[in-house]
Amino acid sequence: MNIILLGPPGAGKGTQARHLVETRNMVQLSTGDMLREAKDSGTEMGMMVADVMARGDLVTDEIVIGLIREKLEDKSEHGGFIFDGFPRTLAQATALGELLEATGQKLDHVIELRVNDDALVKRISGRSTCGQCGEVYHDVTKPHPEDGKCVKCGASDFKRRADDNEESLRNRLMEYYKKTSPLLGYYYALGMLKRVDGLADMKVVQASIAAILDN
Repeated sequence: MNIILLGPPGAGKGTQARHLVETRNMVQLSTGDMLREAKDSGTEMGMMVADVMARGDLVTDEIVIGLIREKLEDKSEHGGFIFDGFPRTLAQATALGELLEATGQKLDHVIELRVNDDALVKRISGRSTCGQCGEVYHDVTKPHPEDGKCVKCGASDFKRRADDNEESLRNRLMEYYKKTSPLLGYYYALGMLKRVDGLADMKVVQASIAAILDN
């Protein structure tokens, strides 16, 4: 089963993707992770990525699609792919659809994690992550453990994004909506778009996504 998770920054896409990886043996394809992995791989594609990033240029859609193709052609046993952060544009959505068809696969669901902007800003403003495993913490709802060690991996390297403040967040949200609105219409027209409340309790969101996947 192959799915796309859509949602603005902080909607919980990463958290829900990790849950699906753990419980359904799915493979999370995050654009950022794939680029970092490719850059350090030493492969021909990796050297191309490293060169582009070293110049400070934007990685082209063709390169990203090439990286995704490599993952789709991997015959390892798994429960399907989670596309996280891709596609972002209609051109990318079209390219992904063509790639899936070319590799004999299909897209099963597109799930949007819907949010209230004001509530989302409050959620993200206090957010930090473990620098080792990515476990998410929050100043109010999930503070760092008293011993200063991550509950998941035991590391003590916590990071907070410099742009996790209200002004930057609202700008990022506006950019997200401008770019993603056409995607929502596109997948809705294809009858593939499903929506869940991204600000509900984490386990409620997990159950909502599970109900979609199991239907």
